[in-house]
Amino acid sequence: LIRRDRRQVSAEVLKVADLVLDTASLRVTRAGQEIQLSPIGLRLLTILMRESPRVVTRRDIEREIWGDGLPDSDTLRSHLYNLRKAIDRPFERPLLHTVQTAGYRIADLDAPPAG
Repeated sequence: LIRRDRRQVSAEVLKVADLVLDTASLRVTRAGQEIQLSPIGLRLLTILMRESPRVVTRRDIEREIWGDGLPDSDTLRSHLYNLRKAIDRPFERPLLHTVQTAGYRIADLDAPPAG
């Protein structure tokens, strides 16, 4: 007997500042411009945007993407570099931040505080 996972992942539209990820269509835009990402880049962005503005540890990201078959240390770094190049470099304000010794996060650190 094969059991299938019956949980349905609901489609979401995740937004941080002007960065938008539609999880149903896997469409990413920033400032209205469509951004193409690799499948791992999309998974990485989804993880970070779902947790925004919290910091996500390197270990949590690796487990979420690769499970128990953890990659070498340069693999995640390479994917983060490519993600940063796609979502930050062409734009005025960076959203992907490295938090030394803690992990990574997507947040608009230049936004005025809510209140």
